[in-house]
Amino acid sequence: MHVHLLGICGTFMGGVAALARAAGHKVTGCDSNVYPPMSTQLKELGIEIYEGLGAEQLAVDPDCVVVGNVMSRGFEVVEAMLNGGHRYTSGPQWLAENVLHDRHVIAIAGTHGKTTTASMLAWVLEDAGLEPGFLIGGIPVNFGTSARFGKSKYFIVEADEYDTAFFDKRAKFVHYRPRTLVLNNLEFDHADIYRDMDAILWQFHQLLRTVPSDGSIVTKGMDENLRKLFDMGCWTPVQTIGTDGDMDWIAKFTDKVERHIGMQSPSGTAAETRWRMGGYHNLENAIAAVAAAVSVGVPFESAVDALSRFEGVKRRMERTATVSDIAIYDDFAHHPTAIQKTIASMKRRYPGHRVVVAIEPRSNTMKLGVHNDALADSLKDADLIWMFRPEDMGDGFDASLSSLGAKLSMHRDYDQLVIDMSRKVLGGDQVIFMSNGGFGRARQTLTALLQRTRTS
Repeated sequence: MHVHLLGICGTFMGGVAALARAAGHKVTGCDSNVYPPMSTQLKELGIEIYEGLGAEQLAVDPDCVVVGNVMSRGFEVVEAMLNGGHRYTSGPQWLAENVLHDRHVIAIAGTHGKTTTASMLAWVLEDAGLEPGFLIGGIPVNFGTSARFGKSKYFIVEADEYDTAFFDKRAKFVHYRPRTLVLNNLEFDHADIYRDMDAILWQFHQLLRTVPSDGSIVTKGMDENLRKLFDMGCWTPVQTIGTDGDMDWIAKFTDKVERHIGMQSPSGTAAETRWRMGGYHNLENAIAAVAAAVSVGVPFESAVDALSRFEGVKRRMERTATVSDIAIYDDFAHHPTAIQKTIASMKRRYPGHRVVVAIEPRSNTMKLGVHNDALADSLKDADLIWMFRPEDMGDGFDASLSSLGAKLSMHRDYDQLVIDMSRKVLGGDQVIFMSNGGFGRARQTLTALLQRTRTS
């Protein structure tokens, strides 16, 4: 079958393309911007990519058009697809029907931690010799790719709640039909899609309806939103994970700088290991991954031990450079909860060092002002903050950050932000760039500038 993907350079659609190629299909695709690293990865797989979203993109005459959720009515290629009577489907539905239908699907859902948990779980299963398939919204360093078909019945999928396509406004994850579900947490997000928390709860309730009664659900100890969700109905055994309290699975740090972790299973069995990660949020991700791995037959002690060989995820607190004792990190954090937890973790991990943050608020939810009240509080423990201010931020954004005082520096130009940072960062600083986009290559520019000026 020849499948042609619209919006192929996105992380999810690029992963679908790679899986389709691995399954033996002829794969082509197009996007408005064809850019690496995804374009490079796909071309290395023999997938031909075309730039642009005009009607001519359908001249390849595919058997099926797979439509990414960035496509909408009015796009020339979409109108040509509909007018021409082409067979089409969404990315999640194609994935479900062609890759997941005969697999034991392990879905990782929730507001935060999906990519890291899915990456940890994929590695734990790989370390146990299970050779799982996966589709993850990031690149686990242990694998070097975001998607793999795999050689076993197990398939791990990062299950997000974004809508499926312009013709299917259900959340992506309702297509996946998991037998094992990990639900890390639940907060309000994606204000451009969901009007309120109840709308998000309804979508997650549809996900719970698809998990079989002989399956397994692993969830963080019940907060208010999770309680509301499970009160709506659940037909599957649930195990809770956490770092304290009366949970089925418990994880803790066994030292002050978060280099060693200990875990306890529901039977009371304990295991410890050293790891490369940090932060209570990642500790919760880790215990969720271990619980899910044990549910499919990986021995508990082996699962915990595998975490010592987990090398992290690109763009998830990825240390990209160290210049004159200034450590520079790339992080995907773009929600106040994730921002606060990341800063707190770095403070504990590097006591006595300044933690300085450069942040680019570019999510639709942030631009709509939904997080204005929480953003300043999430940043308050940083020693210095550089904020790139997009032109389309909503009213009240600047005023909402006034409590940060002199530690905040606001910029509308990437180069000026970098120049100001280069003058103020000091040896020993832990410098974190936070964005779910490219941040105008500010991190790379600062690294190069410091290499020129601090190492001569």
